[in-house]
Amino acid sequence: MKKIFLVLSALFIGLTTLNAQSTMQNTKKNFDKQAVITPLPVLIIATYDANGNPDAMNAAWGGQCGPKHIVFELSAHQTTENIRLKKAFTVSFADKKHVTESDYFGVVSAKKEPNKIKKAGMSVTKSSFVDAPVINEYPLTVECKVITFDEDGRGGARVVGEIVNMQADESILDENGNIDLGKMEPIMYDSSKHYYRVIGEKVGNAFSDGKKIK
Repeated sequence: MKKIFLVLSALFIGLTTLNAQSTMQNTKKNFDKQAVITPLPVLIIATYDANGNPDAMNAAWGGQCGPKHIVFELSAHQTTENIRLKKAFTVSFADKKHVTESDYFGVVSAKKEPNKIKKAGMSVTKSSFVDAPVINEYPLTVECKVITFDEDGRGGARVVGEIVNMQADESILDENGNIDLGKMEPIMYDSSKHYYRVIGEKVGNAFSDGKKIK
C-alpha cells in the first residue's frame, strides 16, 4: 500500500510540474517578425555639409561594435550625404534634460530646416579631432572617423566609425573623474510604445554578481 501511495504521489508531482511548465509556456505571445530590441540608445549624429553648415539627426538603430567602434544604419538623409562627403561625424547621447530637442532632431529634416540646431536652441563647436561639429549642450560625445561606409543602393548606408576622442562634461563625472550615467540620465527609445525612457538606476555589479551562483 505504501509503494502505491509513493507511486501516486510521484505521478501527481510530475503532472503538477508539467502543468506548471505548460502554464508558464502559454503566457508568452508570439509577434511574428516584429522586433523590440532593448535598450535602444538615442544617438544624436552631428555632421557638416559641403558648405560647413552643421546638422544633427536622431538615430536609434546603432550601438557600440568594438572597444572603440560605433555602428549605425541610415536611410537616405542629409546626415548620410554629409558622412559620405566628410568621412567624419560625432555622436552625442541624448539625456533627460534634452528630450524635446533630441526628438526635434528626429522629426525635422535639415533639407527642410537647414538651421535646425540653432532653431532647437542649441549650439556647436568644431571638433578638434575630426571634421564634424560637437553639440555643446549634450554632456557626452564621441568624435569619430569613418572606417566603413557600406551603401545599400537606396541612398542609405551602414556606417562604422572609429572613436578618436570622447569628451564629457564635468557635471556627469564622479569623484574619481569617471563618467557617471546616473548623473547624466541618458535616455533610450522604447520602440514598443514610441516612448523615451530614462536610464540610470544601478541594479548590480558587472563581472561580479554572477559569481554568486555556484
